[in-house]
Formats: sequence, C-alpha cells, structure tokens
Amino acid sequence: MHIEFRHLRTIKAIHEAGGLAKAADQLHITQSALSHQVKGLEDQAGVELFVRRSKPLRLSAAGLRLLRLAEQVLPQIEATLAEFTGLRDGKSGRMHIAIECHACFEWLFPVLEEFRRSWPDVDVDIRPGLAFDALPALMKEQVDLVVSSDPEEIPGIDFIELFDYKAVFVASKDHPLAQKDYIDAKDFRGETLITYPVERTRLDVFSQLLIPNKVEPETVRQAELTAVILLLVASNRGVSVLPDWVVREVKYSSDYITRPLTKDGITRRLYAAIRSDERDKPYMKRLIELARVEARKLQAA
Repeated sequence: MHIEFRHLRTIKAIHEAGGLAKAADQLHITQSALSHQVKGLEDQAGVELFVRRSKPLRLSAAGLRLLRLAEQVLPQIEATLAEFTGLRDGKSGRMHIAIECHACFEWLFPVLEEFRRSWPDVDVDIRPGLAFDALPALMKEQVDLVVSSDPEEIPGIDFIELFDYKAVFVASKDHPLAQKDYIDAKDFRGETLITYPVERTRLDVFSQLLIPNKVEPETVRQAELTAVILLLVASNRGVSVLPDWVVREVKYSSDYITRPLTKDGITRRLYAAIRSDERDKPYMKRLIELARVEARKLQAA
C-alpha cells in the first residue's frame, strides 16, 4: 500500500467536514476527484475506509487507524515546512560562535541576550575558540561565527570589522609604575604579568609589545577569570594588560591605575569571521550590528 501525504490530508479533511462536498471545498478540489482518490486508496488497502450509509460520513475502523496516522504525521510535516520557510527567509537557523578572545565574554553576553529576544528561532551556542582551531572549524561548518583579532586571507571566509579597542595596562595604585604616564616594553622586566590561560601569541601584550621588543617579564601567572586577575592586581601580586572594555569600571576605582601601552597606545581591532555565503543572512547581520552597538556603549561608559 502506497500512502501519500495527500491521502492523510484527505482522510483528516473528510473526518472534520463530515462529508465529501465540504472536504472537497477545504482541499480545493472537485468532489469527483476526491471520491476517485478515496476509492483508489480503498482499493490499495483492500478495506473500506468510511461507513457510507451514515450521516455525517463516518470513518470505519481502518479509516480511524489512518486518521491517527494523519494526526501524528501531518503536524510534523507542517512544522518541518515552517522550519524550511524560516531558514529560507532568514528567520531561523544556527548561530554557533567560537571566541578566540578570552575577554570577549565581557561584552558578548549582553549582545546575545538582546539577540535572542529578536531571533528566538535561531539556535545560539558559544564555544571557547581557545581549546580548538576556530577558523578551520568555521570552514568545516562546525561553527558559524568566530570572534577574532587576527584576520587571515581564507577563501570563502569574510572578516567583518566589529570595533577597535585599546590594550590597557592595569596595576595597583601602590605599584611603582603608577607614577608613569604610559608603559613601555622595558617596564615589564622584573614584573609578574598576570594573564588569561592563553597562548602568548594570542595575548596583545605579548604579540604587540613584548615579543617585538624581545622583553620577558620575570614571571607569568595565569588566571581564568577577569575578576580574579583584578583581585590579584589590586593586592599588588602583579600587573596585567586587559582590553579597555574590561577595565571600564577599574578607571573609577581607587585600588587601581590604568595606563596606555607606549606613548601612542596600542589599538587592536576585533572581527567577526563568517562564511561568505552567509554574510547576508538577516540574523547574522543583526548579531554583528548588536555587537557594534554594545561595544560603543562599553567604550562610552
């Protein structure tokens, strides 16, 4: 027996309408065509699906079994079609994000909180891109967006500018370097530098300042959480370098000082790396817009 979706819709329509004429109107076909379809289905099944001498028209035991199948299958089909429509129109989809910037959690969570209100049908997830190679994962479609400060020339991948930020030196108010107007590479000699547990090449203080100037701090101490780094710095257990959006509140605390790195400061740029063919998806464009807005809020605070 070959059952098609139209057969299930027919059984359900006749049951709900109570007769062939009304069901035919609901299905937008002629009564004759509907009768022919029912007859063909009964010939396949080898049993009658309706008790024809009853008014309104009633389903037989076999017809009721087919009705139960229709009530199970048709809602799933409709939901799947709606999902496909959402995907086609850019209203639903997947947004799995990898973050190569450890401190990016500080501004990304408010962005995602706002995003989910506008795009509830987009599946959002975050994977710290420090534990795996985020850009290859993006190319393999294992993630959909990578937050990175290191753009590369990769076919099929676009790096979209999000915002610029400054790398800022942070120390206790009692630290000797608090007397300086800005901090140079040589100032880190003899210091305990407190960083996130990240490869040196992914830390601005190393990639932009210490490595080019061949300077090594006395000790490098690592901490997972920004709050712990700031606690250690306030206790004069070391110094740190953090993005300006992370230290926005520190600037107004009497326990810390913040200073630019070098006389001119060190400015970096964050990018959203995405697959080129997904650049124009509405929810992708909206997330990038929200990220820029949130960054401006933090920098203005």
